[in-house]
Amino acid sequence: MKKIIFVLVLVSLAPVALPAAEVMPDRLVRTTIDKINLLLKEDRSVDPEDPRRLYAMIDFCEEVLPHIDFRGMARSVLGPAWRKASAEQRARFTHEFRYLLVRVYGAALSKNRDRQIVYLPFLGKPGDKTALVKTEVKQAGGGPNVQINYSFYSVNSIWKLYDITIDGVSLINTYHDTYADMIKREGIDGLIASIARSNKEIPGSKGGAPELAGSPK
Repeated sequence: MKKIIFVLVLVSLAPVALPAAEVMPDRLVRTTIDKINLLLKEDRSVDPEDPRRLYAMIDFCEEVLPHIDFRGMARSVLGPAWRKASAEQRARFTHEFRYLLVRVYGAALSKNRDRQIVYLPFLGKPGDKTALVKTEVKQAGGGPNVQINYSFYSVNSIWKLYDITIDGVSLINTYHDTYADMIKREGIDGLIASIARSNKEIPGSKGGAPELAGSPK
């Protein structure tokens, strides 16, 4: 069921009580994935086709925000268009892009709640400025595992997510290429309007979210 599983990244950044000491990305990913998957398995009333309750659960998690660099992602996705955009356009795009990731994540996570996640050995250490957390998602029917890598950087001992790759395909690069074409056709205001419309569509629909090669459907 290959369908934009890259948004599972948000589950890796679900709320968790962080101690004063630096929490390495692998621990953050492992602890919170396990926690959210347990909640999903206990709450079978969440409808995979209309997971609005799940969106709300994710969206109100204020503790997740310091660990996702939404603005940095938005800047990288727009590329040169970010420099040409006004402050108001940047703010609107970041808002809609953030909501898009949460929206698509809700549908994908609900449909993949029973998939087993394999955590590969983590090679990072305290003091590093960048880190890569490698995981694999086991597929139903014995298909090949899907490799999902989470890229982080550290600022003042706070780890921030800035990209995800699935079977070697980058979220940032995929959205960048897709949105660059849309900006050429419709301009940045047209792109923002398109994403905003897709964010209002039925959960689980494709909307403005591009497919990733090799991602689970």
